[in-house]
Amino acid sequence: MPSVMLKAAVYLAEADVPEPTGEAPDELSDKVDVVLNLVAWAGTVAGVLGVLVTGAMMAVSLKRGESSEHASRLGLVLGGCVLISTAGPIISFVFN
Repeated sequence: MPSVMLKAAVYLAEADVPEPTGEAPDELSDKVDVVLNLVAWAGTVAGVLGVLVTGAMMAVSLKRGESSEHASRLGLVLGGCVLISTAGPIISFVFN
């Protein structure tokens, strides 16, 4: 039994094992870039729409004399906008 283990170890030591380069293929990188750009664009559009809708709701509530917590909604929308706009640099900082 030890000779079988020794033969297996020698075989594995002599095998031509490929070493990955650590870089993704160009085709995959291009597709990932397209998807990330679309997601970033959609996030920006959602942020702008969120600010516009929150502003419209604030204007309607003010005209009606109602008091709502639109300031907290606006804070959440602006926080989301900041998170979307800084996601790329944060990930680049962490992984580089």
